[in-house]
Amino acid sequence: MMRRLLLMLLIATSCAACSPLYIARAAVEEASILSRRRPIARVIEDPRTDARTRAKLELVLQARDFAHHALGLRAGDSFTTYSFVDSDTLLLVVSGARKDVFEAYTWNFPIVGAVPYKGFFRFDDAFEEARRLEDRGYDSYVRPSGAFSTLGWFNDPLLNTLLRYDDVGLAGTVIHEILHNTVYIPSQISFNESFANFVGERGAIELFCNRDGPDSAACALARSSWRDNLRFGAFLTTLIGELEALYARKDVGRDRKLVLREDVFANARTRFTADLLPALETPQFRGFLRRPLNNAALIGTRLYYDRLEQFEAVYNRSGDFRGSVDAIIAAARANPKAPFAAVDSLILAPGPAGARPDSELK
Repeated sequence: MMRRLLLMLLIATSCAACSPLYIARAAVEEASILSRRRPIARVIEDPRTDARTRAKLELVLQARDFAHHALGLRAGDSFTTYSFVDSDTLLLVVSGARKDVFEAYTWNFPIVGAVPYKGFFRFDDAFEEARRLEDRGYDSYVRPSGAFSTLGWFNDPLLNTLLRYDDVGLAGTVIHEILHNTVYIPSQISFNESFANFVGERGAIELFCNRDGPDSAACALARSSWRDNLRFGAFLTTLIGELEALYARKDVGRDRKLVLREDVFANARTRFTADLLPALETPQFRGFLRRPLNNAALIGTRLYYDRLEQFEAVYNRSGDFRGSVDAIIAAARANPKAPFAAVDSLILAPGPAGARPDSELK
């Protein structure tokens, strides 16, 4: 599934690890995207706009309004404009990781801190970066991205690359990205992305089930999508736990670990096909086995599904979605070096009256 890249182009211009050519290309591409912006309201009113595009853009404004007013997120001017780009793949994202330890290779940027990926608008540059990582003994993974966020530094436009998403995916993406505008914990990318995933997916449930009714097709799809996210997240947790146990063994040398990890990958493929695939309600994860399986790919994927059950558990205590989001933001800001531990503290605290022990999604 196409995922969003959190790319701080403005801040990258002061990145010591980035070449002047990389900086120049990023700046040119960002400037090109920003120069094409048109107010979404005008695009909707334009008689040349086809009905499908008009409906998608109207949904974007509804999702933006929901994120701002119902959830209290800082929408700013994000997603009030629309930009058309010529490719369905805006950029390629490179991740790296050690082969015998579940540890990401990171690039360091001011303000945002250590980031376990790097985006490239020139595809040849992305594959060259991946080759450099491999030459140094790292796993590498290259994935496409159809959009990025500047965390509210710019008036992020909606790109036409997102209009191919179904309504639930589109609304969830808008809410996800606006969450990034609201809270971003430096160097805690896995928390930032997984929390945004929770807010986007559960936000879509709130939006469609309230707007269209609990028995509507959109409400049902939003619920199914979130259930699949939880299932896939649990699958990744099991797989990564097995790899971490292997890598921690003192009685096995590095070369042998690299052989044995292929057995772990093979068993994971079998489990995915036999157990997870039949349980999935939506198509969003069905292409997982077409991706490479290595540490870099798994780390890059887990960023969006890390400990989703923790966020769900906070919500289940009261059933108050906005209250849960507010509580998680406050806890993470109070403990920025360990935001997941902060979320755990919310789960372990005495529960409010009327808390539900189990999710309505189960």
